[in-house]
Amino acid sequence: MTETLSSTLAQIFPWPRPVIDPPAAYAGLRAENPVVRVTLTGGKRAWLVTRYDDVRAILADPRVSADSRDPGFPNFGFVPAEHERSFLRMDPPEHTLFRRLLSKNFMARRVESLRPDIQRLVDEAIDAMLAQPDRPVDLVEHLALPVPSTVLSWILGVRAADRAFFNKAAEELLNATDVTDPEALPRALRANASLRAYIGELAAEKQAQEDPGDDILGQLVLAARDGVITHQDIINSGLVLIVAGHDTTASMTALGTLTLLQHPDQLAELRANPELIPAAIEELLRYLTIVHLIVLRVATEPIEIGGQVIPAGDGIIPLNLSANRDDAHYPDAATFDIHRGARDHFAFGYGVHQCIGQQLARVELQVIFETLLRRIPTLSLAAPVEEIPFKIWSPINGVLKLPVTW
Repeated sequence: MTETLSSTLAQIFPWPRPVIDPPAAYAGLRAENPVVRVTLTGGKRAWLVTRYDDVRAILADPRVSADSRDPGFPNFGFVPAEHERSFLRMDPPEHTLFRRLLSKNFMARRVESLRPDIQRLVDEAIDAMLAQPDRPVDLVEHLALPVPSTVLSWILGVRAADRAFFNKAAEELLNATDVTDPEALPRALRANASLRAYIGELAAEKQAQEDPGDDILGQLVLAARDGVITHQDIINSGLVLIVAGHDTTASMTALGTLTLLQHPDQLAELRANPELIPAAIEELLRYLTIVHLIVLRVATEPIEIGGQVIPAGDGIIPLNLSANRDDAHYPDAATFDIHRGARDHFAFGYGVHQCIGQQLARVELQVIFETLLRRIPTLSLAAPVEEIPFKIWSPINGVLKLPVTW
């Protein structure tokens, strides 16, 4: 192992993520030490799995658990109370129950029915951008955040007027792993409490109504009335959907726009041939892999993977960002190529915990990018990349601002 890689492994994990690419150490691990044990923020130890085939095998292995109650679960020092555990941190059959309750809201037909409304929403957001008296304009503020936040308010049943609150709280919650800021974890704990109180208030309002509505919170309220789940389960599920439902798509919109602006030849090709946009989005999802440190697991039995035995009870971090940049699976993986046809990426995870909202995310991104490229053909970045504030410590990568002009 090289000296540089050895010194990196001695540092507390996670390591800061560069602007777009994975930490440089990931490539070294894939080549030299594809399954390696590191020390996490908070002091726990866990195994990093870095190669595509190994990540796929781990995420499909029944001896691997997503249950955050296990003492070995890699929680980075952020330990919610047991009653706050969401379906994201459950195994079947508990996990299966919640996916069954929620899945109808994310079926392809249901998501496609939202496309005209999403189109109107995106057009309105771009109208407002174009009407701004001054430039540059922050794409995050005017497009990337408001579109998924509003769509989330439709399907979840939260008040659109409150999106600024949950945008800020979700950002603080996701920055808990910032090892450079001693206040990051306390802020994350406060944000967690605030978001839970907010969802609890919304759920209580719906519980007081004879007909709580056919949005997700209303459906969960009905399930609680039937004794299938508890009021606390509503809060836990709502929190996951708020964080996952808007921050991910917002980050993909902003970073995807930045990536396309950095590849003008491919951007011009997309403008000329909009039918290529769905495939381009799959490549953006692979290339960026913004959901980076959410997929966490623990071994329930000894597992041999990549030439290494992971003992029972040890935490595992399948690095989907590293896997999606594995040259052994994607030749020249560090190159962005809209013609790659990368439908087998791990941007949405893999296995029974694969992202339930992936079809909604795809439709939102398709509408956003097709409309943005068509309506603002001269869009350009209005600041050097090194001046853009990136979320280098967040488990969901993104930017705080993206100044653009046209």
